[in-house]
Amino acid sequence: MKKDVLEGVSPEAKEKMTKNLVYVGIIGVVMLFMGLSSAYYVSMGDSFWVKFPLPSAFWISTIVILVGSFLFVLAIRDMKKGHTLRAKYLVLATTLSGIVFGITQYIGYSQLVDKGAYLVSNILVSNGRYGDYYELKMDGALLVVDGNNFKKKGELLSSSEMESLKLFANHFTSSDSAQQLTIDNYGTKFNLIYRSEPLAIVDGRLIHSNGEELTRVDWIRLNDMMKHIAAGRGDFFLKGQVGKDFKLYYHGEEVKYDNRELYYQGKRLSKGLELKLIDSRDNATSYLYIMTILHLLHVIFMIIYMILFTRRTFNNEFNSENTLGMRATAIFWHFLGALWLYLLLFLLFIH
Repeated sequence: MKKDVLEGVSPEAKEKMTKNLVYVGIIGVVMLFMGLSSAYYVSMGDSFWVKFPLPSAFWISTIVILVGSFLFVLAIRDMKKGHTLRAKYLVLATTLSGIVFGITQYIGYSQLVDKGAYLVSNILVSNGRYGDYYELKMDGALLVVDGNNFKKKGELLSSSEMESLKLFANHFTSSDSAQQLTIDNYGTKFNLIYRSEPLAIVDGRLIHSNGEELTRVDWIRLNDMMKHIAAGRGDFFLKGQVGKDFKLYYHGEEVKYDNRELYYQGKRLSKGLELKLIDSRDNATSYLYIMTILHLLHVIFMIIYMILFTRRTFNNEFNSENTLGMRATAIFWHFLGALWLYLLLFLLFIH
């Protein structure tokens, strides 16, 4: 049989040694996240920063992880009182709460992607920006972009019109070149305009009015624009209305958006800052992903451990006189819950 390395050590010393090992792990994790929090502050200092509400699934995650900690407290209490069977099922329920936490986190990331918040992306749409080279006519009326809204004759496109526009855009994103287009009834509902010049499709080829085909560079620009339209993007990667669904800041002051122009401190954004913004990554969202995913990885590690720990519990390795392993495990479990609360509050008030 495998000899216990702590055999012969007094219960008090054994408990102290076990807990100290847990605390060392906790200190390491705290240092990691304090470093990330500091990096967040430093990066925010001289950068354009996007802020938006956290996904609703993250709030569900918070409830789940708090409930899990409460269940673990009850499990230890019942084990100490000799209610072994109930303690076992409470440990199992705690493990399941960790799994549910992971699932709700995944849903939260899906919600972020649905609103256009990606791990890596720019803030502004630059390549393939609508209107820089190409525009579209729908039912004979020129479409204009306002933020991420597409308008026709000053009115927002209806949901059905927007879906029709996206389907039209998909024809271009699924083609490899301007010589392989198959669009039925082109010109009936939609027309492409290149710098005020209408484009035609002849034998599957997109051509100018003088009969010249699009160059490869022109096609890439068109393809990029259609990818943005198919994704419902206008001027921003984040979906929704700027100033309402998300806000843009620089040096802690909000950057306003009006009629496709950006304003800072009451004045139109300078060319230098505009170029900086065009090249700016959405670091705020990247930090959100990095910090929460790192926490989730620690939770996943803990879930794997908890699955093994649950089996040990059902194999009667713990009893009213032996709860040290349960209490040591609970310390790290509660710490992960507290760490999630810190991240949530940090992102809520800072992000």
